[in-house]
Parts: sequence; C-alpha cells; structure tokens
Amino acid sequence: IVVSLTPHDTTLSGNPDLFLSISLCGSYLSSPLSSSLRFRSESMDYLRAFIFLVLILSAISLSEAGSIGVNYGRISDELPSAFKVVQLLKSQGIDRVKIFDADPAVLKALSGSGIRVTVDLPNEMLFSAAKRPSFAATWVKRNVAAYHPSTQIESVAVGNEVFVDPHNTTKYLIPAMRNIHKALVSYNLHSSIKISSPLALSALQNSYPSSSGSFRPELVDLVIKPMLDFLRETGSRLMINVYPFFAYEGNSDVIPLDYALLKENPGMVDSGNGLRYFNLFDAQIDAVFAAMSALKYDDIEIIVTETGWPSKGDENEIGASVANAASYNGNLIRRILTGGGTPLRPKADLTIYLFALFNENKKFGPTSERNYGLFFPDEKKVYDIPFTQEGLKHYRDGGHNTPATGNQQVTPPNNGGGVSKSLTGSTWCVANGDAGKDRLQGGLDYACGDGGADCRPIQRGAPCYSPDTLEAHASFAFNSYYQKKGRAGGSCYFGGAAYVVTQPPKYGRCEFPTGY
Repeated sequence: IVVSLTPHDTTLSGNPDLFLSISLCGSYLSSPLSSSLRFRSESMDYLRAFIFLVLILSAISLSEAGSIGVNYGRISDELPSAFKVVQLLKSQGIDRVKIFDADPAVLKALSGSGIRVTVDLPNEMLFSAAKRPSFAATWVKRNVAAYHPSTQIESVAVGNEVFVDPHNTTKYLIPAMRNIHKALVSYNLHSSIKISSPLALSALQNSYPSSSGSFRPELVDLVIKPMLDFLRETGSRLMINVYPFFAYEGNSDVIPLDYALLKENPGMVDSGNGLRYFNLFDAQIDAVFAAMSALKYDDIEIIVTETGWPSKGDENEIGASVANAASYNGNLIRRILTGGGTPLRPKADLTIYLFALFNENKKFGPTSERNYGLFFPDEKKVYDIPFTQEGLKHYRDGGHNTPATGNQQVTPPNNGGGVSKSLTGSTWCVANGDAGKDRLQGGLDYACGDGGADCRPIQRGAPCYSPDTLEAHASFAFNSYYQKKGRAGGSCYFGGAAYVVTQPPKYGRCEFPTGY
C-alpha cells in the first residue's frame, strides 16, 4: 500500500484541496477529501487532516498471508538427528513445527532456533492429567516450563483426535485441558502458550454441503461446547486435521481430482448458501466453521494441525502418487501464503501444518501411511515444492515438477514398530459393546439391509463368522458400510452404537477391509 497526501490546484478561495491517494495492490485511487479537511494556513488544520488519514488507514482491513508449519513425526528407525532436522527446517524457511509428544532431545535441539513449537500431551496421559492436577503441573514443569522461552513453545495440543481413540478417553479431554491450563497459569505462561486439541473431521455429523456442517450430536454437549467455551475463555483456536485425500479416495467418481488438488477448475456451488468453492480444502474448513456457527461460536478461529497427501499408496488407494502429492501440497502452500480466507470466512487467514516432514518406515497400515513425507530420511525432497513466499516466485503447479530425487521408495516394515497417533491413513468403524443389544442389532440389520454393507463374510461358514458374537458381526457390518461411504463424517454412528478406530480391529482371524 502506498498512501500520499498532496495539495491539489489552488481553489478560488486560495486554499489548496487535500487529496488522498492510495495505491493498493497495483490499483491507484485519488480523491479530494471533504471540505472540512481543506488546508488552511493554521497548523491545526494540518494536524486534523493527519488524524483523519490515520483513522482512514485504521479502517482499511487487509488479509495477511497465512503461515506454514510441518508435523515432525518420528515413527522410523532411519531419521537424522534432531539437530540435523532443525537445520533442515531452517534451510527450507519453515518456522513452525508440531511434534506428537514433548521429547527432550527434540526440544533441546530447537532451543534458540527461532522455530515456533507445538508440543503434544499424548492420549494415554489424558486420564492422569484429568484426574490429578499434580500430574498436569509436573508435566508442564518438565515439558514446557523447562524449555520455554529458549525453545519457543507456542501451544500445547492436549491429546490428538481423541474422539476416535479406541480407549474411550473423550470424557477426560476437557478436565485435562483445564488442568494443563491451570499449570501454565502458575508459571505465567498462559498468555504466550495456548491450549487446544486436534479434531478429526469425523467429529462432524454432516460436512456436505459445507453450509450444512454440524457436529455429531452425541459429542455436542459432552465435549464440543465445553471445548469451544474453553477456547473462547483462553483466546485459543480450534485445532482440526483436514485430509481431502480421504474424501477423494473414497469418492473419486464424484469429486474431480483438480478440485481436490487445488488446481484450476470451474468450482462447485454450495446449494445451501450459494457460495462457490474452488477446492475441497476450503469446503472442508467451512464445514467446521458452519458447525461452530450453528452452535453460536462464530468468534472461534481455526488452525489446521494436519493436512497432506501421500506420494505412494496401495493399488486401491486412489490418487496416491508423487505428482498428486506435489500438486496438493504445493498448491495449498501457495493458497495459504498468498493470503485470503475461505468463501464463508474471507478474512480467516489460516496457519496449517503439513503432514509430514519425513516418510516414516515403521508405521503400520497401508502403504500410504509410510509415504506422507515431504522429505526422505536422507533429507532429500520427495518432490520439489517451496515453503516460503520467496520460493513461490518461481513455482509452477507441483504436479508439473520433476521429483526431486531418483527412485527411492519406502517399503512396508517386516516387523513391529511404532503406531501413528494421528489419523493419517486407514480408519475402521467398530461396534460399541456398551451400546446395548437392541442398538447393535438394529444397526446390524440396517447395515446389512438398506445400508448396502457387504455382510457375506459374516455368514455361517464364511471367513468372518467366527467369533459368532453380536459385537463382532456388527463391527464387520458397520465397517463395511463405513468404508463404502468413503469414511465420510457421520457414516460411523448407527445411533451411537459405533465409533471410529485407527488400528485394525481384531476379531478372530477376520480381516476388516479398508476400501471397496
């Protein structure tokens, strides 16, 4: 923006007109101010004109560019040291990083780097943090206060996708968040370090069209409203994990690839509000905004704590490729760094964390799980995309860029290893054994009937008939329905008789499918 105040030609009264000229994004506007601001010889009139200009500039609201961070997962036995990782981040201009724990070696390596850090209180610690304020205080002392501010910790993620945690930790989430916050207050860190908890999009009952976005009803009073109240009280943002890849993979027959990859396309009009969307990422974000708006929480901002696209997948993982991963991540970076919000929230500039920094060879699940990385373990790029505004100057669509390396591949592990704590690959839908026989039977009947689930494997003599229990059979049917629906939000509900898990269900020797 270039602003100038200049006297124009002298009027008949001998007083010059004061012109306000503004050059905004290449456009030039020039207009005389009202007569009350015309220059006179008195210095007070100059002062008044200056004050008026300041007020005008204060009223100009312009969107600033968003910010790019990266998730630093470490479920691998071949990654570089934490100190090398910090140098890699700095060399790429990445100034935000999120980790899935509070590992001392990583936090020490980040000390003095200027990189802003989000640490995580793992799901398995939620019970202790909720039930024992002393545990929360000790955790904050050892994992936050001991490193900050030399290590620039800016937020604490309490749990991760807790609603799909098979250990049913949801009821402990809000008490844990409040106890962690009290501990931060005791160290006077609550103003500089914010608390939230990443949600998966499966927390939504409806996500299409975006304007109909709503949270799952069984979660609203239990945890959604209390969480949003907490975020409002503390000035924190709602953390969400958004993966257009999952939606495209399960619905590639109806979702255009260009729309999913943020490429040029004619867009889609939301039938509920008439807004046109040009990419699936914005549509998914606005579904969350709409869900919050429906509950009267329009003032809560969003931060995207995970998003990404795999560079390799199994044969049935439609869309997983180097070219598509480069296009999605590259185009998303450009979309975020060039500013502007979503159609529903045009001023909502976003901070996003790409998943993930490295390919991680010890992760379970389909091939895609081990191939979300931006870099190989040897620190070479999987594909060439920029992470800064400077790099964007010479950037073309990622799908047209040649892979940055040769024929390196990540192969599945031959034995055990770490398990991802985030929903970045396959998920399954299983029966809730506490829902009661009537709900389970009703859900099973619907799934195998009108729901169109493939229930042949649970018939007598078929591979998944054993164990012959209502919970096992319902789990298989619920999962079949869930997978056929592309794991869409709300497709694993069945009146509260089902929930999503991130590890393969185990019922006898039955293998639960991850797609059809």
